[in-house]
Amino acid sequence: MNQTVLLEHALLPDGWHSDVLVGMTDGLISSLIIQPGPQQTDGVQRIKGATIPGLPNLHSHTFQRGMAGLAETRGPSGDSFWTWRQVMYRFLEHLDPDDVEAIAAMAMMEMLEGGFTSLAEFHYLHHDPKGHHYANRAELAVRIISAAQQTGINLTLLPVLYAQGGFGGQPVADQQRRFYNDLESYLALHQASADALKILPHAKIGIAPHSLRAVTPDMLTALLGAGLSGPVHIHIAEQVKEVDDCLAWSGRRPVEWLFDHHAVDAHWCLIHATHMTETETQALARSQAVAGLCPLTEANLGDGFFNASSYQALNGAWGVGSDSNVEISAFAELRCLEYGQRLLHRGRNLLASAEGRSTGLDLYTKALHGGAQALQQPVGALRVGAQADWVTLDLTHPTLAPLPQRHWLDALVFVADRSAIDCVMAGGQFLVRQGRHIARETITARFTDRLKRLLMQVG
Repeated sequence: MNQTVLLEHALLPDGWHSDVLVGMTDGLISSLIIQPGPQQTDGVQRIKGATIPGLPNLHSHTFQRGMAGLAETRGPSGDSFWTWRQVMYRFLEHLDPDDVEAIAAMAMMEMLEGGFTSLAEFHYLHHDPKGHHYANRAELAVRIISAAQQTGINLTLLPVLYAQGGFGGQPVADQQRRFYNDLESYLALHQASADALKILPHAKIGIAPHSLRAVTPDMLTALLGAGLSGPVHIHIAEQVKEVDDCLAWSGRRPVEWLFDHHAVDAHWCLIHATHMTETETQALARSQAVAGLCPLTEANLGDGFFNASSYQALNGAWGVGSDSNVEISAFAELRCLEYGQRLLHRGRNLLASAEGRSTGLDLYTKALHGGAQALQQPVGALRVGAQADWVTLDLTHPTLAPLPQRHWLDALVFVADRSAIDCVMAGGQFLVRQGRHIARETITARFTDRLKRLLMQVG
C-alpha cells in the first residue's frame, strides 16, 4: 500500500522542519522531501500540527494493566515490591486467555493514545492456572499477538524463560507455576510464538531470561547458546533485596555477576538496573547495552532511583517502558525520570545534554534511540527506511499554541502530556484521531466486561 502525506511541522533526526512530504510503502517511510514544490504536493493530504516520532515502549507486562489500582491499600506490615507481587499472584490465578487478550488490547490502545507506537512485551504468563500447557503451548502469546493486531501497535515479543524460584536453584512456588518452563519446553514455546508472530508485518521476536533469580547459570548459558536471534532482555538489580540475595548466593552483585559471566553488548537490554555501583554503571555504559527504565512503575513499587545523571554523563544508552502499566504515558515516563533525578540531586534540568539544550527534547531523543535499539526494529525516527510511526501534536492546545518551536517538547513532557496528542500513526495506519483510538469503544467495552467478571472471582 502506497500513500503520501504532507506534515506541517516534523521532528527529523537533525531537528524541526516545516512542510515535509512523506511517502509510505507497506508501512515504511519510502521517501522524505523537505520543502517540496507545489507540483509535488498537489492533492496530497496535509497533516496539521507538530509531528514527532512515536516513542518505543521497551518493557511491558500487559496483563498487569488489569490490576492497576488493586495494590494501593496499606497492608499490616511494610508494603514493598514483594507484597505487591503477592497481589499480582492472586490476580493472575483467575486470568483466562480471553482476559489476557482483552487486557492486552486495552493496554496497547492506551499506549498508542499515550504516545507509544511500538512495544516490547516481556511475556511470562504462559500456562493455565494449574501450570499446565494449553493445547497450543503459545496460546497466551497468540492472545498478545491478536491484541497487537487489533490495536495496530508494532510488536517485539519477548517470551520469558522462568525456571527457578530464587537464587541457587530454588524451586518455583505454586504461585509461579504459570510462568515455569525448563529449557526444552521454553524452546518449543519460543518456536510456537515465532510461528504465530508471522501474522504481524515487521514484528520481531527476542529472548528474555526473566532475571538472575529465575534462571540457573547453566540454563542462562544454554539459552544464550541456543542460536535464537533478536534482542536479549533481562530484569536486573531492581530491588535491594535482590542485590543482597545475589551477594549471598554468589558473592557478586547482579550486574557485576552478569558482566563477569556473559558478553553483554548492544543486543542486550537490562531492565531497571536500579541499584548499581559506579563500577557497574560504567560497565553498563561501555557495553552499549540499553538500560530499560520504567520510572512510573519504579516509583509506584518503591524501587529506588536509577542514577541517570552519572549514566548519561558516560553516554550510556537508555529507553523507557510502561512495565506494570499502572499509568500509561510516554511523556509521563520521561517527566518522572527527570523529576526523580531532581529530587535525588536537588537540581534542575539534569538530563539535558549541555548548556542551552532543551531538557524535553534531549529526553525524548535519547529515549527514541535507546528504545529502537532495545526493540531491534526500524522505529524511533522519521527517516527513509523507518516504520511510519508518529505522533502529531495539536498546536492549538493552550499549552503549545503560545510557544516557539524550541519549547514544544518541553511543554509536551512537563506540562501538556497526552492531552496535546491529536493523531497517531503506526505502521502507516492512522490509529488515533483527536486523541482517541479508532477502536476505543469496542476495546474498552470488552475490557470492562472481562474485568468485572474477573474481579468478582478475585474478590
